[in-house]
Amino acid sequence: MHRPKRVPLRRCVGCREMKPKKELIRIVRTPEGQITVDPTGKKPGRGAYVCPSVNCLAGAVKGKRLQRALAHPIPEQVIDAVREEISHGNVRSRHKG
Repeated sequence: MHRPKRVPLRRCVGCREMKPKKELIRIVRTPEGQITVDPTGKKPGRGAYVCPSVNCLAGAVKGKRLQRALAHPIPEQVIDAVREEISHGNVRSRHKG
């Protein structure tokens, strides 16, 4: 008998809902302190997750929840990169795992 595969869940820092990791966009603070979007979900460092929704991103930024989750100020170009991911619908369907 096979056990069903466990789906890893993560909390969106915008809406604070638990969702499957693959459905969320990961923003990572690397060990060197660089903040970047992590399309693979595998980069080393502290990660924060946000739904692929402009409203969730806005809530995460406005409430400084994204900044708090990564314990680092978030550069505007990173927020723009997340907006770009959302507008193109490029949420992790491109990676398996």
